[in-house]
Amino acid sequence: MSTTVAVLLVLAGLSESAGRVLPLVARRPKLSPRLVAGLMVTGTVVESTVIALWPLAAWTVADLARPVVAPDAAPLPGTTGLAWTPALVAPLLLAAVLAFPLLGPFLHILLVAGVGTGLAGPLAAASGLGWWAAAGCIAVAAVGLAATVEVVRRLIARIIAGAREPEAIV
Repeated sequence: MSTTVAVLLVLAGLSESAGRVLPLVARRPKLSPRLVAGLMVTGTVVESTVIALWPLAAWTVADLARPVVAPDAAPLPGTTGLAWTPALVAPLLLAAVLAFPLLGPFLHILLVAGVGTGLAGPLAAASGLGWWAAAGCIAVAAVGLAATVEVVRRLIARIIAGAREPEAIV
């Protein structure tokens, strides 16, 4: 992964993180700056990691789907044939900046879907799948990553909320 791609992924992760943290800050203006900074850094790392894993997850789904879609095709090589390039990740950064969750989840989903369609061509070429099958693999990978992060996020929130509840006096 080039330095340019890494910087773009971190900026996209920062934007996604800001979109999640800013509504919390708006609802609770007395949050300490240290807590907000910690949430932003943690969110940036998590979101950047999820974005970085998207091509790898799509490649894995394509590897699993390939025997179903093209049973006579040779197996895919063990290493990923799909990786972020500056041309592929730049629209994702634009999507993250333009479509803050504050501005509208529908616009955000639409722009991320556009980035996913941009990944479909390289995945189809690298894996030998058709464009529609590659787009399906990318969609499945995106939904799987998003669902995993959301489950972990809610689990951590419940654990933190349970730890802050006052103990009952017996």
